[in-house]
Amino acid sequence: MIWDAVTGFAAGCLATAVMSILQLPFWRVKGVEYVLEWHENVGIVMRLFKNIGEGRALVYSFFFHFLNGGLAAAAYKIFLNFLDLLTFFGPFLLGVLFGLFLWVFTLAPIHKPLTGLPVFGHPLGTGPVLLSIVLHMVYGVIVTYIITNWSIA
Repeated sequence: MIWDAVTGFAAGCLATAVMSILQLPFWRVKGVEYVLEWHENVGIVMRLFKNIGEGRALVYSFFFHFLNGGLAAAAYKIFLNFLDLLTFFGPFLLGVLFGLFLWVFTLAPIHKPLTGLPVFGHPLGTGPVLLSIVLHMVYGVIVTYIITNWSIA
């Protein structure tokens, strides 16, 4: 089971890297508030380190972005050992569902408490929400394909 966690964590970090690369142009044009995940992690860093500027907080926030991505995928990989959802849904649909699950249960509930901005009714419109949901689905699909096709042990 330890190798499942390691495989899952690595898959999550790789998928988070892809997600981050895809988020980069939106951050450059619209700012950190447009990229919901980055904005939340900046909020975490700024709460942990009181005297830090937003620019430095953004750099430090990637630790949490990759940690969250890795841990979520590690838990997902272990969870799939107990329920054979892959056979029922297939890797693509299961990945999409995993990404949506993460968005609904991890991002949406904590966004406003961490950032002060609502997820729905966001001041920058629907773009940040749509970007976040789509990229969570991309993350879920990447993780699912990696953990079903890549075995360390």
